[in-house]
Amino acid sequence: MLTFEDCLGLSELTEEETLAIAEHEHIPELAALELGNYLLHKPKGDAYIKRMIAEDIAAARKEGNTHHVVALKLVLKHFCAEHHA
Repeated sequence: MLTFEDCLGLSELTEEETLAIAEHEHIPELAALELGNYLLHKPKGDAYIKRMIAEDIAAARKEGNTHHVVALKLVLKHFCAEHHA
């Protein structure tokens, strides 16, 4: 049986990117990993993931959770650098 870590190693996403997708879509981490990896192979899928993370940042900012805002900004920066989004 494959673990989350096994699947993560086979994907093109980091754990933090996967968690941001899970947060945005309100789905389990493994489902978010599948969704994210699927989107990366679709036209404009990287832009869709970028928008998800940006929306998570906006939600965290609205809640006043500055720590989470900073963490998500780092996730977004890394995602853009790796996937040219």
